[in-house]
Amino acid sequence: MKTRELQILSLNAFGEGGATLAPDIAALVERRRKSYGAGSVLFYDEPLKIVRAEGAYLYASDGRGYLDFYNNVPTVGHCHPKVVEAVQRQVGAFNIHSRYLFDISHDYAEKLLATFPPALSNLVLTCTGSESNDLALRMAKRISGGSGFVVTRTAYHGNTATVTEVSPSSYKRGAPPPHVRLVPPPDPALFGNDVAQGFADAVADAIAAMEADGIKFAGLLVDTIFSSDGVYADPPGFLKAAVEVAHKAGGLFIADEVQPGFGRTGAGMWGFSRHGVMPDIVTMGKPMGNGYPIAGVVTRPEILTAFCDDFGYFNTFAASPLATAAALAVLEAIEEDGLIANAASVGRHLMARLKHLQAKAPITAVRGAGLYLGVEFGDEQGPAPEIAKGLINGLRQRGILIGAAGQYGNVLKIRPPLCVTTVHADELVDAMADLLA
Repeated sequence: MKTRELQILSLNAFGEGGATLAPDIAALVERRRKSYGAGSVLFYDEPLKIVRAEGAYLYASDGRGYLDFYNNVPTVGHCHPKVVEAVQRQVGAFNIHSRYLFDISHDYAEKLLATFPPALSNLVLTCTGSESNDLALRMAKRISGGSGFVVTRTAYHGNTATVTEVSPSSYKRGAPPPHVRLVPPPDPALFGNDVAQGFADAVADAIAAMEADGIKFAGLLVDTIFSSDGVYADPPGFLKAAVEVAHKAGGLFIADEVQPGFGRTGAGMWGFSRHGVMPDIVTMGKPMGNGYPIAGVVTRPEILTAFCDDFGYFNTFAASPLATAAALAVLEAIEEDGLIANAASVGRHLMARLKHLQAKAPITAVRGAGLYLGVEFGDEQGPAPEIAKGLINGLRQRGILIGAAGQYGNVLKIRPPLCVTTVHADELVDAMADLLA
């Protein structure tokens, strides 16, 4: 059986020495190698040089438009005119840090918080999802008095020192430290028909083992669509039992909404709402500003107050007028363009077409909600990451961009801008069918 696990950034990474590159691309790859060294990551066997973007498309130096089924950061579409105009207007007026008063940051905070349950009424703005999760972990430690966290075994939550410890998919060597315990993803193949109870039992066992080693439990941290684990969304509500286990053990529940938030699941603004759970802390990131770096943490006032009693927190660029102008335009575009409903309808159409394709292809599962779907490939020998990788590069040659996820890199990860249409969905599935045939 194929059991090789892949580090998340290597799933569809460019490896030098493969394809013959066009002269301009080869020259730029060499410049990147010299400047950025081992920290550089590029996608695809033949990297793309992007020159502009619009809506659901990226346009490259080869003159082609590429249908984007990979990038969830431009939530409302690449270069959405409403976001572009808001940023241009604000940067032409003024931009300064948040220790001055200006209307737009408060307009944004009030509009964003109105999408949450009333108890979650305080917002701290940051610049990245990593910063948001770092801050959430610190809050959970302060409130619980513990230091131990439970995460899924292929989770990714960011790249600060603290957040890397709870991001097992980031490790090329070694493993997370003893205060971080890993549980399997909520996979029906592992837990059978009762995913809720199976996942809750796994969380309970991890907490018990942690505390047996003298580590007090602080919290359960999950991306509520389990994206890096291979996308697990159903059945709605399965997360509730695990959250109850975490609360009973004295820990907090942190809902990482960087991936499923802002309407992506088609079932409201937030992934946690599909499960009928109340997080103690919610973290947000990349899609918040449609490409402008703004992120945030939403929590109850008593949690934030207790944390601020012990620590000051100030972030120079978070909550700036420019950042909040971009983010406010994103919220308005989601509403005005009907993007949550679009995610639901296009997602249903795409799911149906993929399930039909499953009957005649080596697809072992189609999972997800709205416009975040995972297509898992396997054969009689087990997971088949080579099929996913072949599709990634084959689709790129046909002008469609996509990525991979999962413990073995065998899950095609579908997360386009929320403006894609059923025509775009059909183009993706038709191309997949041709390549698989």
